[in-house]
Amino acid sequence: MCGIVASVSSRNRVSSESLLSAARRLVHRGPDAQTVWTASHGRAGLGHSRLSIIDLATGHQPIANEDESLHIVVNGEFYDFEVIRRDLQGRGHVFRTGSDSEIALHLYEDLGARALHHLRGEYAFALWDERDGLLFAGRDRFGIKPLYYAIVNGTCHVASEVKALQALGVPIRWDRESLFDVHYGLTHAPSRSTFEGIFQVPPGCYLLTDGAHAHVHSYWDFNYPLADVTQAPCDPHEAIERLRATLYEAVRLRLRADVPVACYLSGGLDSCSVLGIASEIAAQPLRAYTLSFDMADYDERALAEAQAAMSGAEFYPIPIQADQLAHSLSDALYHSERPFVNAHAVGKYLLSKAVRDSGIRVVLTGEGADEVFAGYPFFRRDLVLYNMDGQDPAHAKQLLDALTAANPVSAGLLLPTGETGSCEATRRILGFVPTILATWGQQGEHMRALLHPDFAAPFKGRDSFRALLNHLDVEHQLSGREAVNQSLYIWGKTTLPNYILSNLGDRMEMAHSVEGRLPFLDHKVVEEVVKLPVAMKIRGMTEKHALREAARPVITDDIYRRQKHPFLAPPATLQTQGALWELMQDTLRGDTLKRTGLYDHKKVIEMLDRVPSMNTAARTSMDVPLTWITSLCLLQERLAITD
Repeated sequence: MCGIVASVSSRNRVSSESLLSAARRLVHRGPDAQTVWTASHGRAGLGHSRLSIIDLATGHQPIANEDESLHIVVNGEFYDFEVIRRDLQGRGHVFRTGSDSEIALHLYEDLGARALHHLRGEYAFALWDERDGLLFAGRDRFGIKPLYYAIVNGTCHVASEVKALQALGVPIRWDRESLFDVHYGLTHAPSRSTFEGIFQVPPGCYLLTDGAHAHVHSYWDFNYPLADVTQAPCDPHEAIERLRATLYEAVRLRLRADVPVACYLSGGLDSCSVLGIASEIAAQPLRAYTLSFDMADYDERALAEAQAAMSGAEFYPIPIQADQLAHSLSDALYHSERPFVNAHAVGKYLLSKAVRDSGIRVVLTGEGADEVFAGYPFFRRDLVLYNMDGQDPAHAKQLLDALTAANPVSAGLLLPTGETGSCEATRRILGFVPTILATWGQQGEHMRALLHPDFAAPFKGRDSFRALLNHLDVEHQLSGREAVNQSLYIWGKTTLPNYILSNLGDRMEMAHSVEGRLPFLDHKVVEEVVKLPVAMKIRGMTEKHALREAARPVITDDIYRRQKHPFLAPPATLQTQGALWELMQDTLRGDTLKRTGLYDHKKVIEMLDRVPSMNTAARTSMDVPLTWITSLCLLQERLAITD
């Protein structure tokens, strides 16, 4: 993986010095080389920070085609690229490098934007097309790799991270509307960021720009089938066998590298399945790295170690203490460019550091399985409420009560607590209220009560969910689908790219130049799972049934039977004598919070004061808003965000 930047101007010459400065701001993404190219007419330029994974000797970028009418910079990996490369060479294309990145250049030369349909992997790229005077920038189907853009004074700048745009002269200010909406579960539109005038190329989309104007087009979507199709019977055995074969192929492709490949391993089904499959394919034992927290309820070391033993992997536990989380919080935020809801992102940051320090550059991870196979408890709640027609209400209540009791750490975070409110606009648009929106609605109302009056006033009466649904293709992607699949789609367009793949994925890995590869978000795997009946995703009240069965031969019995547990670090609010709690206190009681102008200082302090007298459940739920506000304050300082 690497870092990319690009500038295209309709008025002025672009600055090669600024492009190089921006590429150097991404040195953590690509420490091996920072290079730039500018067109002879000066209207366009590309920059690249390289992390060498494939073709260590000749894979430098930007890369040009045969007549130098096209130039490209790529962040990511294209899998099975050798097959495409041979086909392109058979059609007369001449390659300058041995890297996987170059296939996108020649595919575009032949097919234009349709080239995206032939790419398989995690990627973001920018390609200057001299023939048409346009920059073409594409992002992978799920948003694994980041891609931002901004237009300033007739120049469109594109970059992997906001800090690189800042180096190109783009001012960094909070987008107050987006910031208001993210209090309701990161629900801003897929194209928005939390920074004014800075946008994302949404997952599964591409950008065309001449510098003055930018046009975004979709090339892929989940396309869940209509309800009567997903309810149709299928042969479960055949479906599991197809899924298993596709998973093995996805893992096999991601083991291809010119450097050693390792695995991140938790005590959950997802990463254990990846390690189990990878260990059967790999020619030698893999290394498995596991976070180990200093609080028993949040430590999965024993489960992970047992899986590593079964897979014949070399087990590397990485012990993390609360003081380490506190000391690294600001640095992790600098790399994430987004606030946190828990210190788990800092844990991932420290894990990636330990992995890189041990000499590993590439890891397989389990992210994406919950989003594909319906792993979270709110999907099961939706199943009981909306996908079990004709059931006995008393039995439904019994199932919901059992679900709540079995998921105490999800209360208020992934499951609602008490009454959820009407969410009337959502109900009118979708015909029901997905559990995750009901939960986010509760969170949002709690956070809204803490906002500074001057910040909140312009948004009186705003419905953040209605605003979100205005930006989703309700008619073609949601209407007529089963409730669980609608919830999967909404989560896949919001929290998956905006938090899971960012704060718990790419940003924390690339902070230390570690490339994460995600077999569960291979689009061929996802397209296989999308077609499955909901009953094969959730069987009874057991989540991820299809994955459990597909991976059963390679995982331990404990993992096979274990319920989903969210990846969370021990909450600061449970450790009121620790360094993380002290950092929270210092940040929120001092001038930092006041300077943001976003929250009512008095109300936040009152919340802080109540925490020590709360019971464990209440203190755990308070960790989310307090961590969010603390991290937002620290982020404003680290990125020098202006008012």
